[in-house]
Amino acid sequence: MAAVGECSLSVPWKSVSLTHVEYPAGDFTGRLLAYVSLGPIFIIVGFITLIVFKRELHTISFLGGLFINEGVNWLIKNIIREPRPCAEIHSSVYSKYAMPSSHSQFMWFFSMYSFLFLYLRMHQTNNARFLDLLWRHVLSLCLLTVAFLVSYSRVYLMYHTWSQVAYGGLVGSIMAVVWFVFTQEILTPLFPRIAAWPISEFFLIRDTSLIPNILWFEYTVTRAEARNRQRKLGTKLQ
Repeated sequence: MAAVGECSLSVPWKSVSLTHVEYPAGDFTGRLLAYVSLGPIFIIVGFITLIVFKRELHTISFLGGLFINEGVNWLIKNIIREPRPCAEIHSSVYSKYAMPSSHSQFMWFFSMYSFLFLYLRMHQTNNARFLDLLWRHVLSLCLLTVAFLVSYSRVYLMYHTWSQVAYGGLVGSIMAVVWFVFTQEILTPLFPRIAAWPISEFFLIRDTSLIPNILWFEYTVTRAEARNRQRKLGTKLQ
């Protein structure tokens, strides 16, 4: 418990505005969109968690592309230096420049790259063609919807103009296509070598680029291994 006199305001306090999102008091839609605009933070946390547990080179490359995309956004912002539309409202915002929107660029990079990955990288190996296409279409629609909602939230909450989020989405989409092609044509052939490095073996980093559908592969391998161990356990108990 603080003693009397220890809470004097000697210097102004500032918030960590990287995750600080403001919305109009009493506005339910604004509050909901404020949480939606935190999508990039949730995605980064998800990526880090996935890398820690899966340690797959393509996932690491995907995250690296997102960071490069953020670097490009920072560079463009500091070249154009277009201010935010309502700087007097959001005084604690992380960056005073707003062209292009980093949230919009991030989300459209993520969505476009995932879209290309779903339709060009993953291939179903069983006969469930209809269900395979259905879940890809549904997932793609969800990705595009989330990207649009995050972009819209930045305009609704007065952090950006429509042109700023539009250019952010355009740059993010172009960056996603470029990084996807670079990953497939340049990095993927190098993945087997990288996975064979001693440091990669030490950290259990793996390459699954030659496996058409990693979800289906892991499912079938895990099921087969579980049945094999169950048979061995049954033999020992007899």
